Amino acid sequence: MQTVGIRDLQTNPAVLTHWLENKEFVMITKRGKPLGVATSFEDDILKHGFLESMVLLAFERGDISLGQLSKSLQLTKTQTMKLLAIHNIPITEYPLSEDIKGIKNFLS
Repeated sequence: MQTVGIRDLQTNPAVLTHWLENKEFVMITKRGKPLGVATSFEDDILKHGFLESMVLLAFERGDISLGQLSKSLQLTKTQTMKLLAIHNIPITEYPLSEDIKGIKNFLS
């Protein structure tokens, strides 16, 4: 793993490009403290982890449907619902007031 400081990136950004093209991990630091890690999108581990994180976040925010999430992850809907449970992401989310209103309508 290579290490590069923020200031070094400002003066010579090509060094990061070079390392990423060579499929190396790069730790980015600020004043000697680790700030983040950069790697090429060609890394299979990153592809899967990044993709999963992004589509789970999109689903959680309501930007994509369960079906779209399943297709993105290449999982069945059942497998996707199990993954959502593991990450404590609700499959549906609506206010409790809707349930109460429905119950009141049913009882009247």
